[in-house]
Amino acid sequence: MMIERKQYVDKLLSKSWNGKVKIVTGIRRCGKSFLLRTLYKQTLMKKGVKASSFIEVDLEKEEYAAYRNPVVLADYVRERTKDKRKKFYVFVDEIQRSYKVKTSDVDENLVPEEDRELLYTTFYDTLSSLMALPNVDVYVTGSNSKMLSSDIVTNFRDRGCEVKVYPLSLSEFYAYAGIEKAEALEEYLMYGGMPLAVIEQDENEKRKYLQDLHKNVYMKDIVERHKLKDDTILDGLTDAIYSSVGSLTNPHKLAMTTGSLMGHSTSDSTIKSYLDHLEDAYLIASAKRWDVKGKRYFSTILKYYAMDLGLRNARLNWRQQERSHLMENMLYNDLVRRGYSVDVGVVELERVVDGKRQQSQYEIDFVVNTSMGKVYIQSALNVDTPEKKAQETFSLRNTGDFCRKIVVLDGSRKLWTDEDGVMYVGVIPFLLDNVIDVVLS
Repeated sequence: MMIERKQYVDKLLSKSWNGKVKIVTGIRRCGKSFLLRTLYKQTLMKKGVKASSFIEVDLEKEEYAAYRNPVVLADYVRERTKDKRKKFYVFVDEIQRSYKVKTSDVDENLVPEEDRELLYTTFYDTLSSLMALPNVDVYVTGSNSKMLSSDIVTNFRDRGCEVKVYPLSLSEFYAYAGIEKAEALEEYLMYGGMPLAVIEQDENEKRKYLQDLHKNVYMKDIVERHKLKDDTILDGLTDAIYSSVGSLTNPHKLAMTTGSLMGHSTSDSTIKSYLDHLEDAYLIASAKRWDVKGKRYFSTILKYYAMDLGLRNARLNWRQQERSHLMENMLYNDLVRRGYSVDVGVVELERVVDGKRQQSQYEIDFVVNTSMGKVYIQSALNVDTPEKKAQETFSLRNTGDFCRKIVVLDGSRKLWTDEDGVMYVGVIPFLLDNVIDVVLS
């Protein structure tokens, strides 16, 4: 049985022949190539596109190594698409493997130093030139967020559009697995949504695959890409983040924790650069803190989440299975996957404690920005007692606005609303039934 990823196929279809390069990004092994070269290709062929209309280059494979030179790649595609009576779809996998090539017929000494980058041809130049061909629709995949997200703004401006692909969601996993919803949740919290891990039936092989993937693909790739002398700091930082997903932190605090794990100190600036490396590789994602009443961001403290729970658990050898943290991480990933902008909410209140006025901060797990307004979401295992309910909803009740407020609980409880307008729902229906759309409709 094939894992259908309809939301991404539909997104690609909506962007076909829009005059822009389609840049499919995401963590390595999350299914970008399969999406493009199997699911999307099959869909197009069902619509009548001939097999000869596809030009596919996988820069990960040695047989295509010559095309890592952007000039050679451009010449190859132009040669294959010179029949202007036909339309062609060009798929290039792992475009970040392309390297820049220096123009040989220009004396570098005659070029001002600030302009010498212009002496190099990069894959940006190649893609821009191919995009200009009227009979070519260009798609690339890549696994480096800085190169393929941040730099798109500078190098492509309005000439490229990004399609972000994530590991399987709980909804996608449930549709494929054919097991009960509660069982699917437990499996997903343990092993995540990396497609090959989901397909693997043997539990020992599943664990081995995830551990090898994290160590020998992601971590090794970061070390090689950034020419790190050793991976000691990277290992310590990764363990520190994975051990405290959903906790408020900053580079200084992580430097202290990482130094403790390694047995020697490291600097805040080093930690900041390593955090960037982990985010660029899509292993982690950060969420900013938003002052709900002051309408501003706090710049110094963030939360970090693992892109995939299975990879996180594998790295920690399946220790530290705090359910509340795993559930919060799962919710964050799903909200971002749906295309929402997600922040961590902070409600600042002045209270009288022991006769003295005291400024305090109270957290809302997620401030979700949708096209129809903000939604506040709190992740809680339960609200079984009045005290627990009061604790979990205190920040929600003190936002001073009328935005929708949802408490997501463990399990499968159906949506209900209390006398104050706060809504409660189990995590299973929340993730499988798209409750936010129901709430805002």
